[in-house]
Amino acid sequence: MDGKMQYTKTGTTICGATFKDGVVLAADTRATAGTTVADKNCAKLHGMAPNIFCAGAGTAADCDHVTEMIKRQLELHRLNTGTESRVQVAASRLIEHVFRYGGHIGTYLICGGVDVRGPQLIEVTADGNSFAAPYLTLGSGSLAAMAILDSEWNEELTEDQAKNLCVKAIEAGVYHDLGSGSNVDVVILKKGKVQMFRNLKSDNSKMYSKPGGYKFNKDRVVVMDEYKQKFQVEEVPMDLS
Repeated sequence: MDGKMQYTKTGTTICGATFKDGVVLAADTRATAGTTVADKNCAKLHGMAPNIFCAGAGTAADCDHVTEMIKRQLELHRLNTGTESRVQVAASRLIEHVFRYGGHIGTYLICGGVDVRGPQLIEVTADGNSFAAPYLTLGSGSLAAMAILDSEWNEELTEDQAKNLCVKAIEAGVYHDLGSGSNVDVVILKKGKVQMFRNLKSDNSKMYSKPGGYKFNKDRVVVMDEYKQKFQVEEVPMDLS
């Protein structure tokens, strides 16, 4: 051991931007395992509440499970108080959780939503730091995305302009970062309305596919071992006592 910390390089581009009536969140869909593309269509936009979504960068499993945990806490809070979830409450719950682990939970999140305070965006990093701004970006492709957001965002954006701006920012990450790629997912949040656009754009689609597909001669495949196990499924009544 040479004392150097070892880690796996992750890749993602996520961003968010506010407009007059709401918030737009966008993300690419490439999940990597080191230098290997593990998933070409990974969902990085997580629903936290009916009026709040969260874009996640970092370790995919951490993003999935931490956002699901906070989602359940927010639902219990709504049931107990009878009020709408607030973006700041979601961010505070995330901060409280990840700070305990000193950065070992690999979640880099952008929370966005519309509540009684209007459209809001808050980023929460793995060390528990948070930052609110009218537009945000995180991930390995965030440098390219921020160049687009910095140069083109303004306070008078319409819904379509904000949507197109976020798509353009994600595409900048896809083109200039090897850890980002595949498709672009977008979610638009307005007061009382959520629109989810899965695979809105596919920039890295396969250009050529062999007609008829690929077939392999079974005689050339050596079967090392084979086992069969029979399963019998029975329907039985569930004991609810």
